[in-house]
Amino acid sequence: MDKIDRKLLKLLQQNARYSLKQLAEKVYLSSPAVAARIEKMEEEGIIVGYHADINPERMGYHITAFINLEMAPQQKASFLPYITGVPNVLECSTVSGNYAMLLKVTFPSTSDLDVFIGQLQKFGHTETQIVFSVPVPHRGVVISDEV
Repeated sequence: MDKIDRKLLKLLQQNARYSLKQLAEKVYLSSPAVAARIEKMEEEGIIVGYHADINPERMGYHITAFINLEMAPQQKASFLPYITGVPNVLECSTVSGNYAMLLKVTFPSTSDLDVFIGQLQKFGHTETQIVFSVPVPHRGVVISDEV
């Protein structure tokens, strides 16, 4: 990966809707050359997708929360298919420490969140933090200019 690839990644993180022509102008290459570089980074698994950043509140999801789940290792086999099927789970990570899983969820109301937590507790003890504000929103990966 060279400096041009890194610049393309930075630009795509800023705005994945840049056209090939716009990207090409910014990195001083032709559109086909930029397309080839992007395709190569997709094939290598560096670029794994393109997503719209949607405001959950504008879609009726007023509650965002982080849930820590304490769970026995043998429960993982039944937990993972279950949690994959819950559309309100934005992220689920296996973590170190006192808890096994960290979930980021969004729900229309606290009562909907409460119902979900009740269902989740069949897998183990939970601890929930409701998000009040997000002073630093999700941002892309830091990409150095160094090769």
